Amino acid sequence: MSESFSLNDILEVLYHGLPLDLSMSGYLSVLPALFLILSIWFNPKAIAKICNIYFSFVLSLITIVSIADIFIYPHWGFHFDSTVFFYLKNPEEAIGSGSATEIFAGILLSAIFISIIYLGYSYIIKRQILKLKIPKSIGKTCLVMIVLMAMLILPIRGGLSVSTMNVGKVYFSDNMFLNHAAVNPHFNLMYSFFKSEDFASQYQFFNKQEAIRIFDELNKQPKNDSIIKLLNTDKPNIIFFILESFSANVANDSLIAPNMNKFAKEGISFKNFYANSFRTDRGLVSILSGYPAHPTTAIMKYPQKTQSLPAIPASLKESGYNLSFYYGGDADFANMRSYFVGSCMICDITSEEEFPLSDRLTKWGVPDQILIDRVYSDLIEKQPKEPFMKTVLTLSSHEPFDVPSKGFDEPFINAVAYTDSCLGSFVDKLKTTELWKNTLIVLVADHCMQSYPSGVDNNSPERFRIPMIWLGGAVKAPADVLDYGSQNDIAATLLSQMNINHSDFKFSKNMFNPDANKFAFYSYVNGFSMVNIDGSIIYDNDKNSIIEQSGDKTLEKKAKAFFQNMYLDLGSR
Repeated sequence: MSESFSLNDILEVLYHGLPLDLSMSGYLSVLPALFLILSIWFNPKAIAKICNIYFSFVLSLITIVSIADIFIYPHWGFHFDSTVFFYLKNPEEAIGSGSATEIFAGILLSAIFISIIYLGYSYIIKRQILKLKIPKSIGKTCLVMIVLMAMLILPIRGGLSVSTMNVGKVYFSDNMFLNHAAVNPHFNLMYSFFKSEDFASQYQFFNKQEAIRIFDELNKQPKNDSIIKLLNTDKPNIIFFILESFSANVANDSLIAPNMNKFAKEGISFKNFYANSFRTDRGLVSILSGYPAHPTTAIMKYPQKTQSLPAIPASLKESGYNLSFYYGGDADFANMRSYFVGSCMICDITSEEEFPLSDRLTKWGVPDQILIDRVYSDLIEKQPKEPFMKTVLTLSSHEPFDVPSKGFDEPFINAVAYTDSCLGSFVDKLKTTELWKNTLIVLVADHCMQSYPSGVDNNSPERFRIPMIWLGGAVKAPADVLDYGSQNDIAATLLSQMNINHSDFKFSKNMFNPDANKFAFYSYVNGFSMVNIDGSIIYDNDKNSIIEQSGDKTLEKKAKAFFQNMYLDLGSR
């Protein structure tokens, strides 16, 4: 790295990286803690011999990973992880990628590292073990030791919050090198073993060339000069509200969501719009990166892959936009922070930690009213530099639906009505400000509620149909969009309205292009579906067969090629 960093940068790296360091230390301390408990009954010298073997193994492993990581990172741009082992099938090629100087330096550093740690272990830890004596009260001592060992779950898990420890939890900067510097390489390697799969070899419906050919024809973006322009400006301020679990059937109900119904009449309403998946982490990537969701995994769990994705916020940042993200819960949940910082280039993140404890009234964090009020107050009081994009992820309509109001007996319906009222209040207030005339509000769900309504199959198109509404003074006139589309199409559709290049979003198509294919695609648990005006198909990968089809018979080939290309692309990142 030729770039220089300040002392403050180094301190920030150490501070933000500490949770992963503590977690890895916790994992490595479990067996020594167990050995200490065994020493209550057995000869300490025997326990010391066992510890010698354990520490020798751990020391060797730590040394290899640490030194390899130091030399691999400058070449690859990401930490030593399980993908390295694919190259060990040809060790001469793996070694050949490093110079003789690097290999010699690696061996020398390994020897120095092992010597220092071994001396510390021999003269500090081992000597203390040998001094241990069998206690008089074996039962009490054993109980205390077991309790202390159990407490290791705190650093291992990363506390008692909803989210567990993950690599993205340490991301804090828009400089990816600093984020990577904060990552513990040993935790990263361990984490990658549980997440690594050979995605590109999965779901081979066609040979690779044929799958790509079908996909390219399906998702082509023909040049067309007559694409309708629905915005008043190329640079509107944008506020994205990503609505937890809002399905079309509740959003379209005027009794449950009167404000959403009003917005649909005032703005641009997409009537045949679908979620790409059934989880928030997948929905976020589909919405902001135009990247369809994989049913068997979530790309957000792989920071080295997500950082290669394009993203609407990152594209807007290149055009001078000021970015921020708001969420009333834990921004580290499901690796969200690494995605927003590394892919979307959003460093201004407001999450539950920025609210007082008195505002964290639910299991998931801050209710939507408090969160949305915070967004409004920041708009008015802080007066962000324009143009800006604010992304807001709601949470009150997530189970267990504990909201501070009661209008409906059904908990989910009651929660949706609550969030709808919060949105109505926000829009009404924003309309009275100067910001309104140059602002575009995008309302879109992250996914549908899987348990409502009852009686609908979890793979049914009805389960995946969601609302999307464009609202605000930047919208020229109200309109209903009847063409089919899904979350991955938002990127190309929005950016094209702003005259911003969207060619990097290979899975996204402009819904306003009259010459583009109009279809929606979604995946459920190990299955997928494609829907257009002429029909639909639902395919189950466990059964390796179609479980439902109507109308257009060509959808089977198109859906399979689209799905296969998703995994080819994931494997290539």
